[in-house]
Amino acid sequence: MSFLKPKTHIEKGDVVILYLSVSSMHAIEAVPEIVNKKGETILHIFQTNYGSLKVENIIGVEYGSKVELSKGWAHVLQPTPELWTQTLPHRTQIIYTPDISMIIHQLEVRPGSVVVESGTGSGSLSHYFLRALKPTGHLHTFDFHEARADQARDEFRRHGIADFVTVYHRDVCNLGFGAELDGKADAVFLDLPAPDLAVPHAFKALKLSGGRFCSFSPCIEQSQRCIQELTKLGFNEIVSLEVLQQENVVKTRTLPVIDLEFLKLPKTDETTTATNALESKAPKEVKKYLTSSNPQTLPGHTGFLTFATLPPNIPKA
Repeated sequence: MSFLKPKTHIEKGDVVILYLSVSSMHAIEAVPEIVNKKGETILHIFQTNYGSLKVENIIGVEYGSKVELSKGWAHVLQPTPELWTQTLPHRTQIIYTPDISMIIHQLEVRPGSVVVESGTGSGSLSHYFLRALKPTGHLHTFDFHEARADQARDEFRRHGIADFVTVYHRDVCNLGFGAELDGKADAVFLDLPAPDLAVPHAFKALKLSGGRFCSFSPCIEQSQRCIQELTKLGFNEIVSLEVLQQENVVKTRTLPVIDLEFLKLPKTDETTTATNALESKAPKEVKKYLTSSNPQTLPGHTGFLTFATLPPNIPKA
């Protein structure tokens, strides 16, 4: 129930983020016992690089607390979509926070929104949608793979957010989103190998008052075919972009000050000798400067985001 609302203390069954460092964190379920591969019920002991954690000891502990491991310590945090993205079990490749922030912003998802998503995948983006549209909105998410759809449905139930999402197992490229969703969506998001095949179905799903559309595609050719279909159906404000998050390196540098007074004097052997003697005796002046530079490694390509708007009152045959 960890994702439903802010909480102060860990309850039995909560998903908890065990935070060791920025690059090392784990999502664990706060249950005292688990069933092993042999079908035996055993004490829930979670192993980390800093030793083991007896999970029953964190039940009732305040979120944000420091807990002891057998060889160190960690913090227990309430999960957020951002933390879940970094710790979730990968069933597919996922979309990360830089792209997700742009998607949520451009689709104008807010409390009360009805969003259609395909495909569900590992549920990374789904958790962001759900946080944005609660408590009066709803997410309809589709996946071609039945086992992935079942796993996502069970995950949403365990996270306490099943009331705000409906998971479907369906090939939306061929079968669409279903007549029950025609004219119901404020926004449609596609993460499919051939998004252009699903664009007509997204057109039907969007409300008569209009709505927003987004497609995530690794290749520019997918985006181009998608844009062609969007144009045919009367979408406007079509734009395709790429999000690259880059953090500048800001630090203080100490640099020596060069004395250029000797340039004003006529150049002779005597003045050169005198200048060198003074420079060797006098302490060198230095100044501190605040500098900014690009990082040594630049972010790599993730995908192209294609956005479009369906204007209101477009006839739907």
